[in-house]
Amino acid sequence: MLYRTGYEQFKALGDSGDFFRVLHSSGAVDEHMCSVDTDKRKTYIDYGEDLVYSVNTQYAGNTVGFKKLALRLALRKADREGWLAEHTFLMGVNGPGGRKSYFAGAFPSMCGKTSTAMWPGETIVGDDIAYLRVHDGRVYGANVECGLFGIIQDVNGEGDPVIWSTITTPGEVIFSNVLKVNGNVYWLGDGRECPEKGWDFSGEWFRGKEVDGEEVPPAHPNACYTVRLRDLPNLDPLADDPAGVPLGAIVYGGRDSDTSVPVKQALNWAHGVITIGASLESEPTAAVVDKQAARAFQPMSNADFVSIPLGQYIQNHLDFGAKAAQAPLIFGVNYFLRGEDGKWLNGVMDKHVWIKWAELRANGDVETIATPVGLLPLYEDLQVLFTAVLGRDYPRELYERQFTLRIPENLAKLDRVSEIYRTDVENAPAAVFEALAAQRERLLSAQAQHGDYVSPFDW
Repeated sequence: MLYRTGYEQFKALGDSGDFFRVLHSSGAVDEHMCSVDTDKRKTYIDYGEDLVYSVNTQYAGNTVGFKKLALRLALRKADREGWLAEHTFLMGVNGPGGRKSYFAGAFPSMCGKTSTAMWPGETIVGDDIAYLRVHDGRVYGANVECGLFGIIQDVNGEGDPVIWSTITTPGEVIFSNVLKVNGNVYWLGDGRECPEKGWDFSGEWFRGKEVDGEEVPPAHPNACYTVRLRDLPNLDPLADDPAGVPLGAIVYGGRDSDTSVPVKQALNWAHGVITIGASLESEPTAAVVDKQAARAFQPMSNADFVSIPLGQYIQNHLDFGAKAAQAPLIFGVNYFLRGEDGKWLNGVMDKHVWIKWAELRANGDVETIATPVGLLPLYEDLQVLFTAVLGRDYPRELYERQFTLRIPENLAKLDRVSEIYRTDVENAPAAVFEALAAQRERLLSAQAQHGDYVSPFDW
């Protein structure tokens, strides 16, 4: 359900041996078909042989070998051959006059990646892993998978209508670690009233059940679903094209309560790679506010899978964009900005407007405001989009609060990121420090002229 049939390609390779291999065994199992020797669970990734072994485990991250385990192998292959293997979605964003622009998007877990890729009215090519190559001067992205495997917690009809419809309509779906009751399944955050008893990852479950003094939830937080892409109503017509889709933009987003504006465009490819992608941070939960130490450093949203030195990985991105005559624009989005009162400044639906604005920019349809951290939308353009896309007014005061540049917070982020590259990243490219230093100088200059917080109307 997740992977394309590859046997014909395997035969076409002949004696080259240039393919990935995966061998998995759950080991001995109990009456519930669960691995029993979990104390002996092992996962090996052999970079020399492009081979993955896993045993005595059934956690998908360790057993779906051609997913994240093979992504590490693919990233090394991409490093050798001059392309990119990325933890990113691919989607088609519809523009004016029947136009469609293709975007890639890299977000850490629980930061809006799947909900963006699956947005109603747009099309999906893939939601997790893409290979990027330059062809005829343009960057193309291809989804190596043919299905979706994702965490199901908080998937509901309001926030994720396309996925909700797909997994609640009769068809072939694999659910794991959910609550099963009389042939129906339930999960955390599904928006429905939870039954009083059923069967879950702990065995027979009932409300108030405890194990080792802790209450057992009705479903596991890491409960997942698997569906075929072809079962999605919004599958893009080019989803199976082996050439991939031409990318107009790459979007990076993390969970950030106090620093980044909802959407911005990088000044150029290198600026986007370094100050947006390679500087990506994410707070672990929405409750974390003003706790800088809690922000996870997540360069390109691929930190967990980078199997080469990070400095080399970033240099590969810089070189990759330089090879393209028409490199995609780079955008940063932040769906989790809060105001001074701690309340959200973004609505759940607002992300559709930010992506629609990026589509207009990818085609040169609207102007921008130049700031030290990138290019921001004009109020008038967002006002039109809020009406056209969401059917609601967009107050000028809200725009000002959302797109005010928070200079102290941005300087603090530069401090955190610069320190990581100085102390923890061996052989970080000189371009990283140059771009971060240049951004600092622009911020300090703006601070001297405008103060700590600069309205988008003051540039």
